[in-house]
Amino acid sequence: MEPSPEKPLDRVDSAPDEELASTSSGLSSVLTPEDSLSTTSSGCISSTTSGSSGEIPAAVVAEAVVAVPREAASEELGVEEELAAVAAKEAAETVRKCVGRNNRGVSWGFTSVIGRRREMEDAVAVIPGFMSHTCDHVGGCTATGSRTSSEISPVHFFGVYDGHGGSQVATFCKERMHEVIAEEWDREANSGYEWQRRWEAVFSSGFERTDNEVLTEAAAPEMVGSTAVVVVLSGCQIITSNCGDSRAVLCRRTETIPLSVDQKPDREDELMRIEGGGGKVINWNGARVFGVLAMSRAIGDRYLRPWIIPVPEVTFTTRTEEDEFLILASDGLWDVMTNDEVCEVARRVLRRWRRTMISDDISPAQAVADNLTEIAFGRNSSDNISIIVVDLKKRKQQVRQ
Repeated sequence: MEPSPEKPLDRVDSAPDEELASTSSGLSSVLTPEDSLSTTSSGCISSTTSGSSGEIPAAVVAEAVVAVPREAASEELGVEEELAAVAAKEAAETVRKCVGRNNRGVSWGFTSVIGRRREMEDAVAVIPGFMSHTCDHVGGCTATGSRTSSEISPVHFFGVYDGHGGSQVATFCKERMHEVIAEEWDREANSGYEWQRRWEAVFSSGFERTDNEVLTEAAAPEMVGSTAVVVVLSGCQIITSNCGDSRAVLCRRTETIPLSVDQKPDREDELMRIEGGGGKVINWNGARVFGVLAMSRAIGDRYLRPWIIPVPEVTFTTRTEEDEFLILASDGLWDVMTNDEVCEVARRVLRRWRRTMISDDISPAQAVADNLTEIAFGRNSSDNISIIVVDLKKRKQQVRQ
């Protein structure tokens, strides 16, 4: 769609004026001059809504102690050697726990705005605790045998859906995808697969089933479709499933880690698949399947089968103590900002929040989402802009003295 004439960034759902003031305050310190918006534009920017898990205490963690018999050391070693053995024993007495503890210290914020488009076709889903299982059962636990690994904990779901041709498929995914994934997980409970293979099967069947339901429930015309990038967050794993050109990245200290790869028609493997099936990729304002669709996989888009498929690519990333933010967004953000730029903004916002934020103000995750939205609009993004920011660290409240 050709971008419409520039107009103020409208909210999908209006927030009270007093919330607007809180949402947009203090953004200029993070923006470069070319990124900044006028006062009029920034005054129109707000999230559809914001979410936070609150402050829930982490689970008590058990210690795993590796024993070194002191008597044996005394008999066979001298005084110095015995002291060294004791020191080695103390070093081996490590606290083993899931990185996310019991996954209750996570907070998040999100925005979803129409931008310069005439219609809003994006949708976002934030479903805390969409499943509850032990970390061992979810798979990929880094502290197997510890107390936290065997405690039933919430597993969180985050999804961004970028519709095209209409909003119907994106809205359907927002309302249904997480339910289907949970149902498919239960169905695969006795599959006997190792955990990664099990999750791949769950997402593959879940995306296909959601795609089929769009058809059987007549949820959308056959020329309407949507991307889908979703993350399942357990205490030890970040499991990402992507279909289309929305994207997820992880900000880990100074490192930026892509969690998905855009599925574009000119990506070498996708081009071979499309042309191998008798399809064509035409360069019409960018590479497009038959000159129409600028992505090679999606939910919906029945009129372009078998070239457009609802088959996701799944990645697994083990959480670490250095993980800061998880960011999912539609291409309204990624068209104008790189992965590294997005994570750098997140880091700067976090530093500013540590210095100045009052405990009653918005969370750092919401501040990051708001800033990224304003920067994307300031860089003339022509699309809807939807962003979910997940703060992976449990942060202490700060009060200005």
